[in-house]
Amino acid sequence: MKKMNTLVSSIAIACAFFGGSVHFASAAECSGTIRVLAQPRDGLTLLEKYKDEFAKLSGGADFKIDYLNENDRRAKTKADASTIGKYNVYYVDEANVALFASSGWLAPLQNYYPKDYDYADFDPGRQKVATYDGKVWFAPLTGGGDLMVYRKDLLEAAGIQPPKTLDEYVAAVKKLNQPDKGIYGTALRGQRGSGANVWRWMPFFKGFGGQWFDGKTPVFDGDAAVKATQTYLELFKYSAPGSQTGGWDEAVGAFTSGQVAMLIESTPLVGMALDKKSSQVADKIGYAPPPTPLTGGGYGHGLAIGAKANKDEAAKQCAGLFIGWATSKENEQRRLAEGQFSELNRTSVMTSKTFADMYGAALGQALADTGKVTAVNFWQSAQWPDLGDRWGIILEELITGTRTDIKGGLDELNGFAKDLVARGQ
Repeated sequence: MKKMNTLVSSIAIACAFFGGSVHFASAAECSGTIRVLAQPRDGLTLLEKYKDEFAKLSGGADFKIDYLNENDRRAKTKADASTIGKYNVYYVDEANVALFASSGWLAPLQNYYPKDYDYADFDPGRQKVATYDGKVWFAPLTGGGDLMVYRKDLLEAAGIQPPKTLDEYVAAVKKLNQPDKGIYGTALRGQRGSGANVWRWMPFFKGFGGQWFDGKTPVFDGDAAVKATQTYLELFKYSAPGSQTGGWDEAVGAFTSGQVAMLIESTPLVGMALDKKSSQVADKIGYAPPPTPLTGGGYGHGLAIGAKANKDEAAKQCAGLFIGWATSKENEQRRLAEGQFSELNRTSVMTSKTFADMYGAALGQALADTGKVTAVNFWQSAQWPDLGDRWGIILEELITGTRTDIKGGLDELNGFAKDLVARGQ
């Protein structure tokens, strides 16, 4: 690995005290097994091939990764982190980092993440999502923002340039909508849920200047939320069939099957759209950042240091060393070589010649550009899923027409939020 000698030398020198700067434990202190609780990811499985490399780097340490599906992983991580602390490293995501950090179940990552592994190289959007209360809590394994993906052939035939503003996007969606030919202007998510319809609605809300709270007072029933909802509902008139009650799978499936002209979705979409085995439009797509003023919906999953299992500074340093190695440029280059598109997180990798040769330079540039406008759109709170899911129900009712009063729905949500905050105090 790059800078192996430097790292090994650093590890071999134990500091007399911990004064806030990063230092590494001695090789002997890293000779045990680092236990990791995660959900299945190809990038983590790939690490198993290089256990000898990590052992050499750390002075003899091993690692063992236990895998659970997403829901079970979240439940077990919460139970373990809050009680016995069996695991040194946890796989966490944007939905639970606020709870874990505020509860003291994690150690701040950058106190122990080796500087040689260059945390600043991660995509800016991933860094934002990994940050809570001014501190970084995990190193990204997967994540993204939003990209506008479009059918070049359809835009060219209609004489439309890729939209740069939301007004241009709405106009293009209307013009490109040809249901009699099986082509729809766009595809959205109508299915209820904080990670479904609300996730796709939030870039409109934040782009129009909305915010969730002013201190502890909910303030999302104003003009920004109303305008965001009106715009979202307007676009649904031109959305592919099935998307009114569908989620990610339905929206992305409609695009890759050739039914959709333009789509704004999370960046892993691109890997699917470019896969000729599953996409009918692999040779016809272009990419750009979301049209202004939309913000990209930032999300991320990654590795964090458990506070309970790592009972002293030496143990935390070893956990940090494992995380640094697991998310290093070298291991990300290995994931790139394996075609693991959704597990690329580093700017240096996504703008590399190897990436350009595999996916095209235009995609690398689009990803770099969208990283600059990616934002944390959701409320960073342990109570976010409750609030987001409640709005998801109301929003689905507005999309399907069983509810028509936008402002009334938002006022109802505001009241729910006040009760939610009061219960949490």
